[in-house]
Amino acid sequence: MTSRLLPLLACAGLFVGGCSTISDTLDSINPFASSGPKMTKLEPITPTIDVRDQWSASVGKAGDYIFRPAVVGNAVFVAARNGEISKLVDGRKEWTINAGQQLSAGVGADSRLVVVATGKGDVLAFAAGDGQPRWTAKVSSEVLAAPAVGADGVVVKSGDNRVVLLDAGDGGRKWVYQRSTPTLSLRSAAPPVFAERFVFVGFPGGKLVALALQNGTPVWEGPVASPKGATELDRVADIVSVPAIEGRQICAVAFQGRVACFDMGQGGALLWARDISSAAGLALSDRYLFVTDERGAVHALDRTSGSSLWKQDKLLNRRVSGPAVQGRVVAVGDAEGIVHFLARDDGSFVARQKTDGAPIRTPVQTMGTGFLVQTSGGNISAIEVR
Repeated sequence: MTSRLLPLLACAGLFVGGCSTISDTLDSINPFASSGPKMTKLEPITPTIDVRDQWSASVGKAGDYIFRPAVVGNAVFVAARNGEISKLVDGRKEWTINAGQQLSAGVGADSRLVVVATGKGDVLAFAAGDGQPRWTAKVSSEVLAAPAVGADGVVVKSGDNRVVLLDAGDGGRKWVYQRSTPTLSLRSAAPPVFAERFVFVGFPGGKLVALALQNGTPVWEGPVASPKGATELDRVADIVSVPAIEGRQICAVAFQGRVACFDMGQGGALLWARDISSAAGLALSDRYLFVTDERGAVHALDRTSGSSLWKQDKLLNRRVSGPAVQGRVVAVGDAEGIVHFLARDDGSFVARQKTDGAPIRTPVQTMGTGFLVQTSGGNISAIEVR
């Protein structure tokens, strides 16, 4: 197994203790080290669009964890490893609280509730309006994926591949779905997703599962990847990024697997699949599907057929984030905290924007008519594209 896999893998028994943490693994592979793959040097570009920080703020650092900001209207909820949680409105901190313990995942939010989680399996809910505590709940193991908050409750996926639906009012457990955990798997920070009558969750082994909101029963499974190979490392084929949904189409991508799209209205019928490996993520827009592969190349595929439209490969080994698309622009971040803007139609570079220099590990998000990025160093920026 090549060294590119090592920073992503969790060793056997990780979720029950007894082996190295993610930081130990990541420290062994440094993208700036002479022994590791060299990041592609950035070539000068001539910007053809104007980008600027609409606002930026400093929040706590992520440490070795991945924190996703939650966008609710013009409000952005952010969290950090040290327990700090903030509500930003147009870049201004409306409130900041401390959860009282270190966090490992967040943020899930809607207009009423803000939810984060810890490495001990604690799920903590606060009022979106003023940050006052609402309830706490306990799940079976470490939580790395941001909880999903919706009208039907709060969905939490824990590290032992249990999915729990909690009551939004008091945190009471409504149902639990459990799937077996393979010997080796990637540490997944991909949250569950609500859509129609389902909760969609990606699992080790390359399965995208639709769970019924009413009782957690699996309604259908989409085969995004099939584990192959002679060793456990070779057979790692996990979905660790958020599925993308547009209309009735849902698409997911697996590491050492495929990009696959399914029809939610036809019981999860497979529409098409392409062999592309990714742990970063994908995005849908109009006729396009955009995906960042394991080496950092950004691909544009036809979302109806999966055929290739273009490939931007000048960001190799830069640990490129999952993409976001807004209008005619696609945005990705990298390990040096740089946001790269690509033309939607041909993948050419149209602009760049620097942040604080810390890695952008979570996919870029859309917000309003621009983009939102949070770095592991604690910078969050709303970037306007004109």
